[in-house]
Amino acid sequence: MHLNKYIDHTLLKSTATIQEIETLCSEALEYDFYAVCVNGCYVKTAKSVLNKSDVKIAAVIGFPLGAMSTAAKIAEAEFCIADGADEIDMVINIGWVKSGENKRVESEISAIKKAIGNKVLKVIIETCYLSEVEKRASCLAALNAKADFVKTSTGFGTGGATPEDVKLMKEVVGDKLQIKASGGIKDKRTAINYINMGVSRLGTSSGIVLLTSKDKI
Repeated sequence: MHLNKYIDHTLLKSTATIQEIETLCSEALEYDFYAVCVNGCYVKTAKSVLNKSDVKIAAVIGFPLGAMSTAAKIAEAEFCIADGADEIDMVINIGWVKSGENKRVESEISAIKKAIGNKVLKVIIETCYLSEVEKRASCLAALNAKADFVKTSTGFGTGGATPEDVKLMKEVVGDKLQIKASGGIKDKRTAINYINMGVSRLGTSSGIVLLTSKDKI
């Protein structure tokens, strides 16, 4: 298993500096991570460091609340792609989910996917705020909207990824969508467990720790 190729090396805190983003990207090159995950304003910065590499750039939109207009999310996604992003990690409208407006959620995801074309779309459903029924409905909306991934968490909510949520997501999407676990993944044992459950990508700021840990699995 090449653990590094499952990792989206992530820095999304509001206080992140240009220098810290440049360091994140340099680390991604050194450890050959699959991707970096950054806020939209830093896509160009990431591109300047990663331009001649295979490391992908994932940009978050509608982050972290998911409560802005669909038009705003589409515009944000389009700007990120224009600046060099390969992947978009979007936050669903959580309030719509909790209102039972699942068709609106699906339509929004579909519109964003259409706007970014063949670029990868990951749908963050922020599981910590949802009931089991709402989690299933959110995964189904992403599936129907032809997204590429469902993702557990922003890392800014009240909780992150859990094995129970990953299992539920896998039950809904099967092999039709990929799964990204994110939030609270800080040790190698947890990371390997998620991969064994069928996760294709890990969103973490602890990627270097995961790779350099001497823990026996």
